[in-house]
Amino acid sequence: MELLAPAGNMEKLKTAIYFGADAVYLAGKKFGLRAFAGNFGEEELKKAVEFVHKNNKKIYITVNIVAHNKDFDGLGEYLKFLKDIKVDGVIVSDLGVISYIKKYADGLEFHISTQANVTNKHTAKMYADLGAKRIVLARELSFDEIKEIREFLPNDVELEAFVHGAMCISYSGRCLLSNFLTGRDGNCGECVQACRWEYTISSRDRGGNKYEIQEDERGTYILNSKDLNMIEYLKQLHESGVTSLKIEGRMKSAYYVANIVNAYRRAIDLFYKGENVTKELIE
Repeated sequence: MELLAPAGNMEKLKTAIYFGADAVYLAGKKFGLRAFAGNFGEEELKKAVEFVHKNNKKIYITVNIVAHNKDFDGLGEYLKFLKDIKVDGVIVSDLGVISYIKKYADGLEFHISTQANVTNKHTAKMYADLGAKRIVLARELSFDEIKEIREFLPNDVELEAFVHGAMCISYSGRCLLSNFLTGRDGNCGECVQACRWEYTISSRDRGGNKYEIQEDERGTYILNSKDLNMIEYLKQLHESGVTSLKIEGRMKSAYYVANIVNAYRRAIDLFYKGENVTKELIE
């Protein structure tokens, strides 16, 4: 199984590779869903591809915004550029963007983003028929559902699943909370992660009484879930047919990337030796 790590900037990209990632995913300055990560200009993208390929790893570029009409300005040229510098694939969520790939960069491998909300085998098969080489599954699926999708797809179409990091409060990340509260649209790459702010919530139909919620020493974060952590479930992921294990966190620090990639690298290696993940790695 591929270990796929986030790369918000060049430092994080190199950190991910040095600590054992098989592949990295990142964005250019436009068209990605983490507009406030460092991201990469065109010259930086060239250097990133050269560095990753020199280390015999793979590099995928996110082009997965929820695209409006204006977002297609310059997109064809950008996709052609990505093909020319030989990225290993682009991650997309929009059918219009897929049409642009076929028109301007035919042959460029594309993966279907979790933003496309693929929750069933029929949708997955439709994307495969359109030419997708990998489906990044919605985070709401069970192992049994993933296995059923795997069995329904051609063997050359891969499945990718998130294994660690932030879990959005709505289906696979399509959330309006950031836009509503701050005017920064998470679906255009500008999420402020407002779900992680501290809140006091009351209920109108209960006389304005405060909603009873659990707290820890850092406060209360009622609107977002605990971070995903699948390091103890590698066997189930493998048996379900997942090809790539994806770590979330392009906005996190290089230290975070190093720590999480290192733990999963060691856990995956133990799995293929037939050994269990250690308490140290779980912690």
